[in-house]
Amino acid sequence: MNFALYRELLAVRPIRRLLLVGMVARIPHSAAGVLLTLHIVLTLNQGYAAAGAAAAVMTIGIAVGAPWRGRRVDTVGLRTALIPSVISEAVIWSVVPHVSYQWLLPLVFVGGLLTLPIFSVVRQSLGVLADGDQRRTAFALDAITTEVVFMIGPAAGAIVATSGFTVLGLTIVGVSTSLAGLFLMWFNPPTPTPAQDGERSADERHAAEAAVVSAAPAHLQEAAAELVPAGTSRPGPGLRGKVAHNFAWFTATVAAVFAVAAGAGMVLSGTDVGIVAALETGGRQAEIGIVFLFWCAASVVGGLIYGAMHRPVSPILLLLGMAALTIPMGFAQDTWSLALVSILPGLLCAPVLSSASEKVADLVAEERRGEAMGWYGSALTGGVALGAPLAGVFIDGTGPSGGFVAVGVAGVALCFAGLVLQQRRRGKIRAQ
Repeated sequence: MNFALYRELLAVRPIRRLLLVGMVARIPHSAAGVLLTLHIVLTLNQGYAAAGAAAAVMTIGIAVGAPWRGRRVDTVGLRTALIPSVISEAVIWSVVPHVSYQWLLPLVFVGGLLTLPIFSVVRQSLGVLADGDQRRTAFALDAITTEVVFMIGPAAGAIVATSGFTVLGLTIVGVSTSLAGLFLMWFNPPTPTPAQDGERSADERHAAEAAVVSAAPAHLQEAAAELVPAGTSRPGPGLRGKVAHNFAWFTATVAAVFAVAAGAGMVLSGTDVGIVAALETGGRQAEIGIVFLFWCAASVVGGLIYGAMHRPVSPILLLLGMAALTIPMGFAQDTWSLALVSILPGLLCAPVLSSASEKVADLVAEERRGEAMGWYGSALTGGVALGAPLAGVFIDGTGPSGGFVAVGVAGVALCFAGLVLQQRRRGKIRAQ
């Protein structure tokens, strides 16, 4: 790997400033997940199933709102498009910690709906500021900085929550995210026009998609939602705004890849809740950041190693390994053993997501690839929304270990379902 490419890229001032702004702007929301979970469990005295349900509701809100917010950036410009997010972030997250659980759910849905679209703005701006071979390096660097954010944010959120300040912490999340949005409006980084987006090559679009799904484990709910919404084709010459009705591309093999995407989202969001529950139950909430540090750092290393490999690895095998290796996390006895055990599944996080998106690109013709990536994003988002409440139910019923075991076993089961789909497809081909 040529690390000089990173140095050359960071020497460009607008790119360096954009990456720094994006990194700082993501920190508040990276802390929000831990803060919201601990607020629901500790302050509102609800269980982890309830906390997981709130995470799922927010994920659905993000998935519904992301395409609309992306179109607003295209049609009215970045500054105008960010106004609803800047207002809602400050208002909603200042109100959320003061209401009952029943009112919290609709509020976090609206909060997700109007989340500051920092992920897509940074990615789109990098596509304009970097050109040619620099784009892939820029997207990779953005994915790495996202991982770094999730080494910082959850730790900060856990410290605030364990000090008994979940109400103050959630308010700070809203206010600081709103301020980040105002700074982004002032900075006003360039975003591609519809014509420019249509002119991007297939490789450049695939690099952007790969950057989306290679994001940090705990950031998947927004990353998945930034993909094109299911049922529409990616805007391009002659295709913008048309609905694709031909599903000939949807083969058993593609369905197996979507099962992998759903399984990966489920395992990772369930693991996120499991980590918080394991340490909160043991009275070690302040050490949550240690586990996230190991988990996300392992994902960085895994992504770098997988990106340097010359041959792809089957996404089903990668998910099988990640899901199976998540199960032992349920039997860790303390913070450091949990952190160390998280390394192995963490190493496979970025590879399984990158491999799956790569597989979709290989299996589907370019004219249908945008639609296919939209369904891929839907599968990934669905898995993320399912994983947190699934883990929460088992945590409430059997203890913290139940969450890890439940999502790990479910992930393994989805892998076998994917293998069955592939075998049936091969059997039909042989019969023909």
